[in-house]
Amino acid sequence: MTTWMRGVHEEANGINLHYLRTGGAHPPVVLLHGLMGSGACWSPLARVLEGEFDVVMPDARGHGGSSAPHQGYRYDDHASDVVGLIRGLELSRPVLLGHSMGGMTAAVVASRGTAGLRGLVLVDPTFLSPERQREVHGSDVAEQHRRALGLLKSDLVAQARARNPRRSPELIELLAEARLKTRMDAFDVLTPPNPEYRDVVSAIDVPTLLVIGDSSPVVTLEMATELRSLNPRVRIEQVQDASHGLPYDQPERLGAVVASFLRELA
Repeated sequence: MTTWMRGVHEEANGINLHYLRTGGAHPPVVLLHGLMGSGACWSPLARVLEGEFDVVMPDARGHGGSSAPHQGYRYDDHASDVVGLIRGLELSRPVLLGHSMGGMTAAVVASRGTAGLRGLVLVDPTFLSPERQREVHGSDVAEQHRRALGLLKSDLVAQARARNPRRSPELIELLAEARLKTRMDAFDVLTPPNPEYRDVVSAIDVPTLLVIGDSSPVVTLEMATELRSLNPRVRIEQVQDASHGLPYDQPERLGAVVASFLRELA
């Protein structure tokens, strides 16, 4: 992996957040990963952006090298961590980009209006109906993870290669490492209720790019169109041949779409 800076930010609440940072005198962009991810999983996107932007990639609490408290995994907790990181690193008018869990976290941060954001990019955020939230929470996703924690990294890599043959070996490796460093407590984020995503999106007052895959089971084009009607600052981009794992399935296409949006905000 590229030799980027590693840092640890100590939050006021005693949580340490580990992050990678490309650095340089460029406009800052903060990338928030999804459940079972890590900041390092953004490496392909960070390489696309690092020439023009100072890319900061934190590990969420309970993930990667960050602290894993026994509680405090709701979206409001994650959002407060991000606001603390932005202030602690003195990032001036950053753009916030989040995928999945990180997308909902980024949207909550933006809806608070306290982080001084320049813009927002949401990559298939976990905008779920109350019914879907209950389904996911009641599913065996946490139990599957508990079993995965008992496996060797080589086993996880082999399984992931079989499941996603088109993903790069680098990403498959990074995702396997991130999964093994995801603590069980992190799954508390799946406990309903999530923030009401329509209210969250309605409260955002910065330019917002909503990127979805053409076959995502989470944010459909119909949902995206509804969100744009709630908030005219929302722009929609749909990426072909991508599902919910869009940053891993199509990192180059995502990079092109994101870089173009970021340049317009400069």
